[in-house]
Amino acid sequence: MLHFDGKWRFDSPGPIAIGVRSEFRDLINRIVVQGDRKVLLERFKRHFATAAGSPYYTSSDTGWAETDLDTLFALAGDNAPMFIEAFYNACADLGERYPEMGLPEVVRINRVLVENEAGYQIVPPNLISTRDHVVIPVPERTPSLGEQAQEIIHASLQESERLMAEGRLRLAVQEILWLLETVSTAFRGVSTQDGSITGSYFNKIVGDLRAIERGRTLDQVLRWVVALHGYLSAPTGGGVRHGIDLREGVVVDVGEARLYCNLIRSYITFLITEHERLVERGAV
Repeated sequence: MLHFDGKWRFDSPGPIAIGVRSEFRDLINRIVVQGDRKVLLERFKRHFATAAGSPYYTSSDTGWAETDLDTLFALAGDNAPMFIEAFYNACADLGERYPEMGLPEVVRINRVLVENEAGYQIVPPNLISTRDHVVIPVPERTPSLGEQAQEIIHASLQESERLMAEGRLRLAVQEILWLLETVSTAFRGVSTQDGSITGSYFNKIVGDLRAIERGRTLDQVLRWVVALHGYLSAPTGGGVRHGIDLREGVVVDVGEARLYCNLIRSYITFLITEHERLVERGAV
């Protein structure tokens, strides 16, 4: 059983996305070919009957089992969390009964939910609403950056969000931390009346930039950036770059992962704005 807001069991927060219905049904078709089709369909029927609040009856043959499952799909689909739970529980049930059976993993199920914008994701043992997660926006276009740079930035942002939605939290944070380091390279070669940035990698670039912007807002923001970067890199911190300490490391949960991603997105947005400011001043 998945854990989610108990009120959802009695008052549906909304129906399941149509695309999820069709893709879950396709996954079931791929599962049931691995054994007695009717027996396996009955296992899914039992779980979807529970989700639909309907009595469970055994079908007379395989054809009727298919039809009855489709009916239960339609009924259970009125409540998205219950529908997702029914599929998840049915797969868990089959996994216990038939350990050798090939079944979709949580990452695969989450991919269906993400691609169909279902508004939910599974982070075992929880089902969470992704509609409640605010994502800090990053500018779509930035005049001071080239086309290739803009494509890299937005591709990485999208990848981080995809990983987050699939519940692959460490990788989601790792991706956007990589992007933060990548964006910092845009400042390489900047020259102002207070100095130049000669570094070629994150720590050196940030050090040079802080030196020429000392006492200004950018200097303070970069202090925070370095602190977060160091914590997430450390084995006893986020452990997303150098591995996690098996005795003292902290495993990132979904709330923390969203916090880190949003913090880094806000820093990236600020750095892009600062880069544009320097360009407009003719400093690059």
